[in-house]
Amino acid sequence: MSDNNVYSTPQSQLVNQVDDSEKPLASRWARLGASIIDSIIMMFVVIPAMYFTGGFDGIMEGREPGFVYMFSMGIVSFIVFFAINYRFLVSNGQTIGKKVLEIKIVDLNGNVPQFQPQLLIRYAVYLLPGQIPMVGQLFSLINVLFIFSAEKRCIHDLVAKTKVVKC
Repeated sequence: MSDNNVYSTPQSQLVNQVDDSEKPLASRWARLGASIIDSIIMMFVVIPAMYFTGGFDGIMEGREPGFVYMFSMGIVSFIVFFAINYRFLVSNGQTIGKKVLEIKIVDLNGNVPQFQPQLLIRYAVYLLPGQIPMVGQLFSLINVLFIFSAEKRCIHDLVAKTKVVKC
């Protein structure tokens, strides 16, 4: 066959897409900073919610809020977190904090993770166990300490098969 066939399908040059699987991993400091920014944003919602639902009444008297109350606030926080960050997470794998610090979540192939199951599982493992008294706080600590592994991936990254890279 000849390359000059006028009836052949046109060939186009494909533009190389950005391959985020080769991007360097985000630093531990950038991940910490993004988490702090996201936490500060969440405080503007959660603290007023706790105030208006009486969450601070017992604390002022030296009593710890009950399990049901804390678990309910954890679920509310989870929903609020996704209400604030959903659009950024599904479009480019970033929360507001990650956007500010120019890092993002990708799957192991370098693609933006799917909301279900990857992002939902990632943040459920990150946020919800901490609501369980004593055991949850221990798990949350161990989860975060996994950042010091060579892969710089926490348990929630391992479970969701994600990593955080520089943009």
